[in-house]
Amino acid sequence: MKNAVILLFFLFPALIFAQSMSPAKQAVVATIEAQKADMIQMSDAIWALAETALEETKSADILAEYARANGMEVEMGVAGMPTAFVASYGSGKPVIGILGEFDALPGLSQKAVPEKAPLEEGAAGHGCGHNMFGVGSLAAAVAVKELIADGQLQGTVRFYGTPAEEKYFGKLYFARDGLLDDLDVCLDWHPSAETKAELQSSKALVDYIVEFKGQAAHASLDPWNGRSAVDGLEFFTTGLNYLREHVRPQVRIHYHIMDGGDVVNVVPDYAKIWTRVRDSKTETMLEVYERTKEIAKGAALMANVDYEITLVSGLHEVIVNRTGGLALHQNLEILGPITYTAEETEFAYGIQEATGAKKTGIDGTLQPVEETLEHPMGASSDVGDVSWLVPEIRLGVTTAPIGTPWHSWAVVACGGMSIGHKGMVHAAKALSMTMVDLLSDPQLVKDIRTEFNERMEGKTYEPILPDGPPPVPGG
Repeated sequence: MKNAVILLFFLFPALIFAQSMSPAKQAVVATIEAQKADMIQMSDAIWALAETALEETKSADILAEYARANGMEVEMGVAGMPTAFVASYGSGKPVIGILGEFDALPGLSQKAVPEKAPLEEGAAGHGCGHNMFGVGSLAAAVAVKELIADGQLQGTVRFYGTPAEEKYFGKLYFARDGLLDDLDVCLDWHPSAETKAELQSSKALVDYIVEFKGQAAHASLDPWNGRSAVDGLEFFTTGLNYLREHVRPQVRIHYHIMDGGDVVNVVPDYAKIWTRVRDSKTETMLEVYERTKEIAKGAALMANVDYEITLVSGLHEVIVNRTGGLALHQNLEILGPITYTAEETEFAYGIQEATGAKKTGIDGTLQPVEETLEHPMGASSDVGDVSWLVPEIRLGVTTAPIGTPWHSWAVVACGGMSIGHKGMVHAAKALSMTMVDLLSDPQLVKDIRTEFNERMEGKTYEPILPDGPPPVPGG
């Protein structure tokens, strides 16, 4: 009898877990568990490949082949990008989409160890965890596909393999080509240092290049015959830096000097700068952008050089959907926290020590639902553009310790070992459970769409893109 009581004590949380889930949700969680080894293998393969924007050929093939092997119909090379694809299954409404990324960042090569140690000096690495992002989302889609195939759910599930999030914002081309137009709801997740339904927006941005063109001359013999393009560039950056005092606190202005001349004794006739402007709202971001274009014009005038501005692309802020986020949060509550071994906790401490963060370990608990801020801090994402076209449900899941600097070697290290793997599997479970809700509860989809329509009232989506195809290397 005593042994039976002890056994019941250890099984009790699992019994509660099972009883709080519908049979369909239990089924998708079981399917994720069955896929776990494949998920880890794919994630580690993409982590090792570390392919950058629009060059993710092998990474895309790994994901697309897995979708095909699991009975999904795959269309490669969509939206003018060879590494973009759509995998779908089912028919009719509702149509539920899920996003997956798989591009790496240049210069962040790293071994799966808690101190900086490049696998290959200067090579790329998954400093934003996209090796886990695409895999986790696809596994969730496959789990739901199984229930559609079995007749337990009706509708369509569609996985979007979206390349180049870090540089060229591949989802903009999906949006421009109408590939999202028939979705009822879309979901995504992102690796993070905490687990929560994401109910904060992001920053809108515009990404552009300014080139200055002057006249070369000998810098000592006859500099009066020269017109310095670098003078124009410096006037431009000076103007941007003075502008900072006169913009709203949430505005961000960044630049990277791409070309500032070649040698010291020649008046440079060419200079090039890559510039970004961000703000909480697209409308006010575009106002600041127009002001910076006037600064470029003035800089060229002062330096007596020519100039040219080339739009790269731009992003809209995320339109939050609280109804969808709360549905996702309920599934996260059912799943409970991610737990870690002593070895994983020590790895987390090592990451924190190496990056100068407080040694507080790693937190796999569910964070409370946030209030939506009018002007959130943070970064930008092409998920924002998706959210202007379809209600977007967003998730963050712990894949690195508290305080980890993102876009760094530390994220790469965690994404190549069990801390990242656990977060990826947890995300897949939460996403698949939420898709079960969407495919079985028409009222939930209706309520999500109602909120979306209310938030989009008075807004019109126009992609911030130049004419022409995506900037595919060699294209």
